[in-house]
Amino acid sequence: MHKSTIFLLSLSLMLACSNKPSEPSPQKTSRPHAGAEPYNFRGTLASHNAVRSQLGLIPLRWSNKLARYAQQWADHQAKTQNCAMTHRPHQAGPYKQIYGENLFWASPKRWSDGRIERQEITIAEVVKAWADEVVDYNYNNNSCRAGEQCGHYTQIVWRETREVGCAISVCPDQSQLWVCNYNPPGNYIGEKPY
Repeated sequence: MHKSTIFLLSLSLMLACSNKPSEPSPQKTSRPHAGAEPYNFRGTLASHNAVRSQLGLIPLRWSNKLARYAQQWADHQAKTQNCAMTHRPHQAGPYKQIYGENLFWASPKRWSDGRIERQEITIAEVVKAWADEVVDYNYNNNSCRAGEQCGHYTQIVWRETREVGCAISVCPDQSQLWVCNYNPPGNYIGEKPY
């Protein structure tokens, strides 16, 4: 992945390594049994929990409820904002943010002959991009390096978080928005993640 094609945004207030999982497809969504990640999101738990295990944290479980919540926002952003990477609002309304949230956006591949294609990205790559923010996190003063982001990482390793659910939407321009939601949420100002 090239930094020029991937942009990350962290949620300040609220908010690897397994075999490479299959790429999620917005048209092919399987319904897993409770607690099992769907086929098209295989690797979500392994990727998150590999990061958490380095700190001795309890592993996360898959939540279908959080996955539906994440899909609602990904679909909304795809339909109304062309996959704009914007977090749910904190004010009251149908899309009010109530869980922790990590977002990931990827541009389409653009070829010199004019073709535009969706990048082949996996959930493991998405989680790795968030987890790589560890280099910009200073645990002693509980802050990100100046000008850098680390809120995705701290949400992944938030001690109280127990569940995760993720979703993806692909827009007509072949850009894609990935959303993972976390319960209980993390990234409370003034609190260390672990």
